[in-house]
Amino acid sequence: MSDYGGGGGGAGVGCRRCCCSFILTSGLTALFMWLSLRTSPPVCSIQNFYVPALNKTANDTSNHTIYFDLKLDNENKDKGIYYDNITLTFNYLPNTTLQVANYTAGAFYQGHKKKTRRKALLEAVGVPWEAAVAAGYNGTFQVDLATKVRYKIVFWKTKRHKLEVGTTLVVNETGKKVRKKGDRLKSGAPGLGFYGAPVALLVVLSVTVLVFV
Repeated sequence: MSDYGGGGGGAGVGCRRCCCSFILTSGLTALFMWLSLRTSPPVCSIQNFYVPALNKTANDTSNHTIYFDLKLDNENKDKGIYYDNITLTFNYLPNTTLQVANYTAGAFYQGHKKKTRRKALLEAVGVPWEAAVAAGYNGTFQVDLATKVRYKIVFWKTKRHKLEVGTTLVVNETGKKVRKKGDRLKSGAPGLGFYGAPVALLVVLSVTVLVFV
């Protein structure tokens, strides 16, 4: 009888160990999948921005162009990015509804760890250049970028993900943006990346079960 009871207890321990091993393996597999599938959105930044009419040294408000240099950085180690058309809009502050220029870049593919630049000279309309210069006001512009991206993971593509980011650029007395380094366009919407939240939750649940088994 004692041998029978002891055997049953051993079988129970073995069963629990087997379950724990399965849960641990599942958790590690889920973690590996999360690390493999999670994606990082491209880093968008304005590297250069120049408004000739606000250059007080030149003292010429007849040039109503805006020059910008946009940088798109794919920091994913092994995932390419397919961009839909990219739309840039420029608003003159403090009037957030005063759109003075816009630009559209065509769709393209960007490989992993690659950087892409888009530069253009745009005609700006509706800016009170003379009043701004006379008041000694250094112009401030709101720049917004909107597009949709798909990530290439091995041989397949993800669904489209909306990308909407923006930043505020302050122009100094030479007509150039104040910040020497690139101004990053940011979004207020947090995210864990593609399939991030569901898989991360599975990992947490697996660890929780292991602790209490």
